[in-house]
Amino acid sequence: MSVTALAATLLLAQAAVTAAPATPLNDRIDVAYSELSTGNADAAVRKLEAKGGAKSEDPATLINLGAAYAASGQTEKALASYRAAVVSEDRYDLQLADGSWVDSRAAARLALNNLLRTTAHASR
Repeated sequence: MSVTALAATLLLAQAAVTAAPATPLNDRIDVAYSELSTGNADAAVRKLEAKGGAKSEDPATLINLGAAYAASGQTEKALASYRAAVVSEDRYDLQLADGSWVDSRAAARLALNNLLRTTAHASR
Protein backbone atom coordinates (compact mmCIF):
# COMPACT_ATOMS: atom_id res chain seq x y z
CA MET A 1 0.00 0.00 0.00
CA SER A 2 1.42 3.34 -0.97
CA VAL A 3 1.16 6.04 1.65
CA THR A 4 -1.53 8.46 0.61
CA ALA A 5 -0.89 12.11 1.25
CA LEU A 6 -3.13 12.81 4.14
CA ALA A 7 -3.58 16.45 3.48
CA ALA A 8 -5.22 16.66 6.69
CA THR A 9 -6.70 14.98 9.47
CA LEU A 10 -7.56 18.67 9.37
CA LEU A 11 -7.54 18.98 13.07
CA LEU A 12 -7.55 15.48 14.41
CA ALA A 13 -9.81 16.38 17.31
CA GLN A 14 -12.43 17.88 15.00
CA ALA A 15 -14.08 16.82 11.80
CA ALA A 16 -11.33 14.75 10.29
CA VAL A 17 -10.69 15.35 6.63
CA THR A 18 -8.19 13.04 5.02
CA ALA A 19 -6.88 13.81 1.62
CA ALA A 20 -4.75 12.31 -1.10
CA PRO A 21 -3.29 14.23 -4.03
CA ALA A 22 -4.59 13.43 -7.51
CA THR A 23 -0.96 13.25 -8.61
CA PRO A 24 0.83 10.47 -6.72
CA LEU A 25 3.23 12.77 -4.90
CA ASN A 26 2.86 10.40 -1.99
CA ASP A 27 5.26 8.04 -3.73
CA ARG A 28 7.96 10.68 -3.38
CA ILE A 29 6.95 12.68 -0.31
CA ASP A 30 6.27 11.24 3.13
CA VAL A 31 3.67 13.50 4.70
CA ALA A 32 3.45 11.57 7.99
CA TYR A 33 0.23 9.82 7.00
CA SER A 34 0.87 6.84 9.26
CA GLU A 35 1.58 8.99 12.28
CA LEU A 36 -1.44 11.24 11.77
CA SER A 37 -3.84 8.41 11.00
CA THR A 38 -2.89 6.67 14.25
CA GLY A 39 -3.22 9.86 16.29
CA ASN A 40 0.50 10.26 16.94
CA ALA A 41 0.74 14.00 16.30
CA ASP A 42 4.05 14.43 18.12
CA ALA A 43 5.71 11.83 15.90
CA ALA A 44 4.21 13.51 12.83
CA VAL A 45 5.62 16.86 13.93
CA ARG A 46 9.06 15.34 14.48
CA LYS A 47 9.04 13.59 11.11
CA LEU A 48 7.81 16.58 9.13
CA GLU A 49 10.08 19.08 10.88
CA ALA A 50 13.10 16.81 10.36
CA LYS A 51 12.34 16.84 6.63
CA GLY A 52 12.04 20.64 6.53
CA GLY A 53 8.24 20.59 6.45
CA ALA A 54 7.84 24.12 7.77
CA LYS A 55 9.82 25.44 4.79
CA SER A 56 8.09 23.18 2.29
CA GLU A 57 6.06 24.45 -0.65
CA ASP A 58 4.09 21.20 -0.82
CA PRO A 59 0.52 21.85 0.32
CA ALA A 60 -0.06 18.31 1.61
CA THR A 61 3.06 18.52 3.76
CA LEU A 62 2.08 21.95 5.08
CA ILE A 63 -1.51 20.94 5.81
CA ASN A 64 -0.43 17.77 7.60
CA LEU A 65 2.17 19.69 9.58
CA GLY A 66 -0.56 22.15 10.53
CA ALA A 67 -2.83 19.29 11.61
CA ALA A 68 -0.02 17.78 13.68
CA TYR A 69 0.79 21.13 15.30
CA ALA A 70 -2.90 21.74 16.07
CA ALA A 71 -3.33 18.29 17.58
CA SER A 72 -0.26 18.79 19.75
CA GLY A 73 -1.45 22.19 21.01
CA GLN A 74 0.91 24.36 18.94
CA THR A 75 -1.79 26.65 17.58
CA GLU A 76 0.42 29.48 16.28
CA LYS A 77 2.60 27.06 14.33
CA ALA A 78 -0.51 25.34 12.97
CA LEU A 79 -1.91 28.66 11.78
CA ALA A 80 1.39 29.53 10.08
CA SER A 81 1.54 26.15 8.37
CA TYR A 82 -2.03 26.37 7.07
CA ARG A 83 -1.45 29.92 5.85
CA ALA A 84 1.68 28.79 4.00
CA ALA A 85 -0.37 26.04 2.31
CA VAL A 86 -3.01 28.56 1.26
CA VAL A 87 -0.43 30.71 -0.56
CA SER A 88 1.80 27.92 -1.84
CA GLU A 89 2.59 28.18 -5.53
CA ASP A 90 2.18 24.40 -5.70
CA ARG A 91 -1.41 23.25 -5.85
CA TYR A 92 -3.31 20.15 -6.81
CA ASP A 93 -6.54 18.38 -5.98
CA LEU A 94 -6.88 16.48 -2.73
CA GLN A 95 -9.43 13.81 -1.91
CA LEU A 96 -11.30 14.47 1.32
CA ALA A 97 -12.58 11.85 3.73
CA ASP A 98 -16.07 12.08 2.26
CA GLY A 99 -14.68 11.13 -1.15
CA SER A 100 -14.97 14.59 -2.66
CA TRP A 101 -12.05 16.27 -4.38
CA VAL A 102 -10.96 19.79 -3.55
CA ASP A 103 -8.15 22.12 -4.53
CA SER A 104 -5.28 22.07 -2.03
CA ARG A 105 -5.75 25.77 -1.31
CA ALA A 106 -9.40 25.16 -0.46
CA ALA A 107 -8.38 22.29 1.84
CA ALA A 108 -5.85 24.55 3.54
CA ARG A 109 -8.47 27.29 3.95
CA LEU A 110 -10.87 24.75 5.44
CA ALA A 111 -8.24 23.62 7.95
CA LEU A 112 -7.33 27.23 8.77
CA ASN A 113 -10.96 28.23 9.27
CA ASN A 114 -11.64 25.17 11.43
CA LEU A 115 -8.69 26.01 13.65
CA LEU A 116 -9.65 29.69 13.90
CA ARG A 117 -13.22 28.74 14.79
CA THR A 118 -12.02 26.28 17.43
CA THR A 119 -9.59 28.80 18.86
CA ALA A 120 -12.33 31.43 19.07
CA HIS A 121 -14.64 29.01 20.90
CA ALA A 122 -11.89 27.99 23.30
CA SER A 123 -11.23 31.58 24.29
CA ARG A 124 -14.86 32.38 25.15
